[in-house]
Amino acid sequence: MARVGSATELAAAALMALGYPALIVAALIPSVGAFAAAAAVTYLADHYLHRRGSYLISRLSKVRAGLSIRFLIRQLLLVLLLARTDFSDHLVFYAAIGCFLVFYAFQAPHGALATVIRNRRRLPVATRNVDLGARVRIPDAPPRRLLHRAAEKILHLDLASVVGILLTVATGDAVYGFVGIALTLALGFLYVAALVPYLRGRRVPPTAEKVLEAVDGWLREYRPETVLYFSGSKDSAYQVNMWLETMEQLETRPLIILRERAILQNLAPTTVPVVCVPGGVHLMNMDLSTVRVALYAANVGKNIHMLRVPTVKHVFIGHGDSDKLASVNPYSKVYDEVWTAGRAGRDRYAIADVGVRDEDIVEVGRPQLAPIQSWHGMPEGRIPTVLYAPTWEGWDDNPGNTSILLAGENIVKKLLAADQPVRVLYKPHPFTGTRSAEAGAAHRRITALVEKAAAERAADARFTAGTDAEAQRQAAAELARIEARLAELAGPAGDKGDEAVQSRDGVVDMARHEEVARLRAEWNDAYWRSFGTWEHRVITGAEPRLYDCFNVSDAMVSDISSVVSDFIASGKPYAVTDSAELGVEEFKRQNTAVRAAVILSNSARELDELLAAVRDPEADPLAADRRELKRYLLGPDEPTSIEQFNTAVHDLARKAEARNRGQEPDSRPAAAEPTGTVPVQRTTSAAETDGAVKS
Repeated sequence: MARVGSATELAAAALMALGYPALIVAALIPSVGAFAAAAAVTYLADHYLHRRGSYLISRLSKVRAGLSIRFLIRQLLLVLLLARTDFSDHLVFYAAIGCFLVFYAFQAPHGALATVIRNRRRLPVATRNVDLGARVRIPDAPPRRLLHRAAEKILHLDLASVVGILLTVATGDAVYGFVGIALTLALGFLYVAALVPYLRGRRVPPTAEKVLEAVDGWLREYRPETVLYFSGSKDSAYQVNMWLETMEQLETRPLIILRERAILQNLAPTTVPVVCVPGGVHLMNMDLSTVRVALYAANVGKNIHMLRVPTVKHVFIGHGDSDKLASVNPYSKVYDEVWTAGRAGRDRYAIADVGVRDEDIVEVGRPQLAPIQSWHGMPEGRIPTVLYAPTWEGWDDNPGNTSILLAGENIVKKLLAADQPVRVLYKPHPFTGTRSAEAGAAHRRITALVEKAAAERAADARFTAGTDAEAQRQAAAELARIEARLAELAGPAGDKGDEAVQSRDGVVDMARHEEVARLRAEWNDAYWRSFGTWEHRVITGAEPRLYDCFNVSDAMVSDISSVVSDFIASGKPYAVTDSAELGVEEFKRQNTAVRAAVILSNSARELDELLAAVRDPEADPLAADRRELKRYLLGPDEPTSIEQFNTAVHDLARKAEARNRGQEPDSRPAAAEPTGTVPVQRTTSAAETDGAVKS
């Protein structure tokens, strides 16, 4: 229920839960030492859980055990400890009560000031690569130490009084208690006072109206022509990130419009101007008069705010081309055009019959697939590498969604136990386990299998004998150097400022951007050289990227998803799991991308066919089928996909211009009058104007 993320986090939660009963017992006995120990445990455990961003912390507030309550309980128990000792009639006893009352009186203005400052600095529009600072004055943010986890910080100021009072009880000297109380009150007052200046004068950010006016001014000057529009959860940022490089290569002026601040924070670096507009009203009032083409990477409700613009032609480009039902969503009817990678996408809509007309479908290839290298057979003397890249469990319990539940362990066990050794790379979908606990458990078991096999292989002289340990050490050192430089280029986490500062200063440094791109390519090369070509790996996170895993693999096992369609670009052998047990023929009939694949049952017994094709390309029975399927799914190699994409953008922009010219008043055809009649201009009476027509 608390979604505890690790054993350490669970231990901290348990210690905190046990610490408060221990405080009660220590206060009642009374025992100063036991109370001090229990208090230290609760302070440290609470602080650790906050630093980890534990889900448990937010759950506690839902059951009346929030942050302030936990601190208040500890303080009340400290007062109880004083009452149970000889200090119940001492001045320090009343000073402690007064201190905690005044201390909590500080919480209201402190919380109000912190909230008002954050809200005022939350601009109605956040930007990247827009020179907003030249158009409107945005002051620097308050120091991070003042606002970051502010509630936790001010509450921890009670530590001085708690320590002082405990020393007083232990030694009998009231000076400690009075000094601690004075220190807590002084620090609390200073914390509140430090926030006040950020509500006055030049430290106050501009109003929403001024910011929106500045953004509109920039739009009128920049005159964007093609927009990539995206809305979604922070976990779906990869869906827009995959289109950033394509947007950078457009021959028209591009703009990215986001609807959620969380997406902006998870957006990959780009040179394209980005505008994040959370408010629908603000978006609808924004000057987008020069935009002619809007591209949509996902079917979501907030698309309606952009779709309402009639001067723009709207296109669904999606975030992957696969045989999943999501690829033929009936929602696609709302767009002027739907762009697919190849002929397969067109046929998919025709078969689904969801209302998307064939003339509204344009084949543009997949520009993102350019980094995928074509296969020319496995290098001599190297162990074959097989990538297992299952998709996630999806939003429903369809057994065909993912192989990880029914077949995942069988696939990995079969690969690890292959008669002729192979290397296994396991790269699960980032959403794996987010909806299904069973999928999360299966992922952990598969991870354990791969890691155990990796450890056993590392201790086996048959694999390690030819390893160039020095080259691996050099690659690891190179990785560390590159990562240090990337961290240096990114800057310290605390120096980036808040959203307002990032919008003001968020114009890309092209030299830095190009250096980062070069370093990431070098990092990828060093990463694969830093361990043996025989070494199994579990690969999670953004790096190395999926396509990098494609390039070092000789074959792949996956599920029905865009991963399969993308991998086909490499021409390498692949297998797809029929987890729903439809049967080979029916599975191929329903899913175009598997027509050149080895079809696996949940037992994975067919994997030998895949491994045989990898080891002997000449005896590969599906090689010709893969070449034909590649063209069918992804389109021709020439012209290149980015050229096809740019052509489609230009063609649609011309259609938008023609449509808009046709709507100009002087270009509309006059309404035909009935033959033999004379047009009569109707006059409006005063009564009709008032809404009261006399009969």
